[in-house]
Amino acid sequence: MKYDYLIVGAGLFGAVFAREMNKKGKSVLVIDKRDHIAGNIYTEEEMGINVHKYGAHIFHTTDKEVWNYVNEFAEFNNYINSPVAVYKDELYNLPFNMNTFSKMWGIKTPDEAKEIIKAQADKEIERMKAEKGTDEFTADNLEEQALSLAGRDIYEKLVKGYTEKQWGRDCKELPAFIIKRLPMRFIYDNNYFNDRYQGIPIGGYTQLVEKLLKGIEVRTGTDYYDFIKLEGSVPARPYTSQEGDTFDKILFTGMIDEFFGYKLGTLEYRSLKFETESLPDVDNYQGNAVVNYTERDIPYTRIIEHKHFEYGTGKGTIITREYPATWKHGDEPYYPMNDDKNNALYEKYKELAAEYPDILFGGRLGQYKYYNMDQIVRAALDMSRA
Repeated sequence: MKYDYLIVGAGLFGAVFAREMNKKGKSVLVIDKRDHIAGNIYTEEEMGINVHKYGAHIFHTTDKEVWNYVNEFAEFNNYINSPVAVYKDELYNLPFNMNTFSKMWGIKTPDEAKEIIKAQADKEIERMKAEKGTDEFTADNLEEQALSLAGRDIYEKLVKGYTEKQWGRDCKELPAFIIKRLPMRFIYDNNYFNDRYQGIPIGGYTQLVEKLLKGIEVRTGTDYYDFIKLEGSVPARPYTSQEGDTFDKILFTGMIDEFFGYKLGTLEYRSLKFETESLPDVDNYQGNAVVNYTERDIPYTRIIEHKHFEYGTGKGTIITREYPATWKHGDEPYYPMNDDKNNALYEKYKELAAEYPDILFGGRLGQYKYYNMDQIVRAALDMSRA
């Protein structure tokens, strides 16, 4: 077969791009090394519950065109992300808002909360200036940045342990720019996102991607590096599969450094491990879809109770504990480590990619960028129109 496009990856980016190319009359083949479509937003029904197999995904956006686009393929519920944080025997609402501050300090008004935060932050800034022997304060690491923004209480209880688990490093070893600001709301509002549009597809994300890929040839369980004929680490021209299929162009949504055989060096990623447990005799495990655990000593960052994403009330429940992990070759990369060193290396790979005008790179791994789902859809739409 001769195709206009080989699309590597049946996740959200690949599926949107495939649909838009198909609408233009282009012939498309989509392959994915996993045995299912939908990438990391894959959901699978168990016990009547749509389980997010690769962690919680809540669609949220301010982009009306993107919102209208995804609603063509799924009906979204009105789920509002309102996570809860557990620190020792204390429970706090997220994001940081008046419910959080009231619980932490026993106060009622925004002015009281602002006064405490400012007093604690100013105290930390003066302490750090004295230790450094300087008159001006500049944060040298994430811990200093967080203390200067939020003070000791919020940092110790809600930022430090969670962040160290997420990145696998002590906060003193993490760059300050990771926390440019700490969003704090001085209203009683537990809605995590400020975006106008928010929700989860009724019936899960897999059926949304199925509709995107309707009428398009998809081969799962197909690893790109076994499928395509390579010349060294890159595909030989003309782009040909081992079975003799040919392609005019390729969209690649895997790791850009792997695509080029890591010839310029290895980019760093963070990985995740999931521990899912079915509880047929428990109707409601934690009372919320997402509960974060902010102590460093607890190895997982959060527990997801899947039925609460779609307001499930039936018997039984399913929970997933999420463990951040250091990525190594062979592991699943979930998000890029966008520090200065890795971003500089990515720019070199981007220059190398420009030498292959018929090969496009998309998604978190192909563009080495932390995308939310709406940003993935926007980037795929924009690429399809270029």
